[in-house]
This record gives sequence, structure tokens and C-alpha cells, in this order.
Amino acid sequence: MRFLLRLASLVALAAAVIAGTIDSIQSVAASTVVMTPISDAWQDVSPTTLTSLQSLLSYYIHPRFYTFIFQWLMLQPAFAVFLVIALLLWMIGYKKPPVAGRFTA
Repeated sequence: MRFLLRLASLVALAAAVIAGTIDSIQSVAASTVVMTPISDAWQDVSPTTLTSLQSLLSYYIHPRFYTFIFQWLMLQPAFAVFLVIALLLWMIGYKKPPVAGRFTA
């Protein structure tokens, strides 16, 4: 299970680096800071999954959750969202080293 969490963390980190690279290229081209929201990035990659997730959340979960939390999350920069997801997955899959050391009984 830890391997899958670390692998998902690596994929999320790669997505964050790609999103950050795209934003930096667009920022240099426009001579201003450009940060793509996660909703725009998701809309470009797979618009059907975005609309289905929005309809599922608005139907099965309280409408206030959808209005406040989900819409706020969709306005955040894509690279930052992927970085937070990568960090959380890495923290969940992290194995603490033994306290007593390597040669304990």
C-alpha cells in the first residue's frame, strides 16, 4: 500500500512540475504572472469528468460544501493543488525509521 501511495505522490509531483512549467512559460510570454486555476487545467484535460464530478458533488453532498469548498478549490493554482496532494500522499505513505536504531533486538 505504501508503494502505491508513494507512486501516486510521484505522479502528483510530476503533474505539479508540468503545471508550474506551463505557467512559467505563459508568464514569460505574457510578461505578467499567469497562474492557471485547477478548473481550467481540468477542463482542458477532461471536461466530462469535471462536469460529472460537479453534478455528483452537488447531488450527493450538501450544496454548501459544493458552493464554498469545491468552488474555492477550483480557483486555486493547479501547481499548488498538485503539490499539496503530492505532499499529503507522501506523508501518508511515509515509513518512520525505528527509534532504537538498526540493530535492535
